[in-house]
Amino acid sequence: MDILLIEDDFEVSGFIKNGLMQAGHNIELQSDELIGLERALKGNFSVIILDRMLPKLDGIQIVRALKESENQTPILILSALGDVDDRVEGLKNGGDDYLAKPFSFAELLARVEVLGRRNQMPKEEVSKLSAGDLELNLIERSVHRDGKTIDLQTREFKLLEYMLRHKNKIITRAMLLENVWDYHFDPQTNIIDVHISRLRNKVDKGFKNQIIRTVRGSGYIIEDK
Repeated sequence: MDILLIEDDFEVSGFIKNGLMQAGHNIELQSDELIGLERALKGNFSVIILDRMLPKLDGIQIVRALKESENQTPILILSALGDVDDRVEGLKNGGDDYLAKPFSFAELLARVEVLGRRNQMPKEEVSKLSAGDLELNLIERSVHRDGKTIDLQTREFKLLEYMLRHKNKIITRAMLLENVWDYHFDPQTNIIDVHISRLRNKVDKGFKNQIIRTVRGSGYIIEDK
């Protein structure tokens, strides 16, 4: 993979660059974050590794700039700030993964390669997803069940879309946190329970058959009956 590393600490950047090169990847290192941002916007990289605490421009600002430009390259944020709030901020602002310093190279390599594979996965070219009499239209961003229009908020739509893409399979809390909320850790809240409850009230309440079923001790499932 072609990887862009934006890191001003020469000891850390050397450690990362040498390790990734030994693993067979091509690395472009930029110690100046402004040049790094320019290269990220113009280059064709599989993954961007970005230090958060940079002298001229905060890493979060770089992430925002890339996302605002509709750059789709996955970003792994590195930071000495490892508290839950710091990680949440990084992920909410567009980071695809967040790794706190100090870290093991094995974990860094694993996360980079996962992001690289995700970036190379072909997008499923479908316009509609369905289960039973429930239909979700990806182009119109609409949901109907038994001829009735169901209004969903953005997060509810994303949650239903993910569950329909994985219908007839058990979906765990970890899967929902990572793929719907982009959390790579459990923030220890009832966020999933709240959204599942709201979604059920909209797509199940008043209908004969229940689309969303709880699998005790495992997660949830949408069965196509």
